Amino acid sequence: MPELSQETERGRAALPFGTAGVTGPSMVPTLQHGDLLVVQYGARVRPGDVVVLRHPFQQDLLVVKRAAERREGGWWVLGDNAYAGGDSTDYGTVPEELVLGKVRFRYRPLKKDQRSPFAVARWVLSAARPVLSDRSASRRLRAR
Repeated sequence: MPELSQETERGRAALPFGTAGVTGPSMVPTLQHGDLLVVQYGARVRPGDVVVLRHPFQQDLLVVKRAAERREGGWWVLGDNAYAGGDSTDYGTVPEELVLGKVRFRYRPLKKDQRSPFAVARWVLSAARPVLSDRSASRRLRAR
C-alpha cells in the first residue's frame, strides 16, 4: 500500500495544496514507487479520482487510492494494482472525514542511471503529468 511522507500533513493547514511521496506498488501503473504528488486538500472527490486518505486502522499512516464509489458511510477505495491489496477489499468503506484530498499532479524524479541524452529526453517527456480521474477504471474496479 503506498505510504506517503508526513510532510503532507505539515503544510496542509497553511495552503490547500501540499506534496507527498509514494512508496509501494498498489497504484501501479498510475503511480510508481518514488513518485512525488501534488495534493489538493479539501477538493471535491468524485468516483475515479485518486485520493490521499488516512488508513482506517492506522490513522497516522497516509495512503493513496482511487475512489471507486460513494457508499453508505464513506468511500469505497481501490488500488489500481489488483495484486497489491491494502484497499477497501481489506478494510471496508473509508469514512468521508479520513479522505484528505485529491491528487492533481505527479512528478517522477530523474534516476541516477538516466544519463544518456536519450534517457534524459524520454524522462523530460514523461516526468510530470496530471493525475486525471479515470471514470472507466472506476467502473471496472467496482466489478472486482
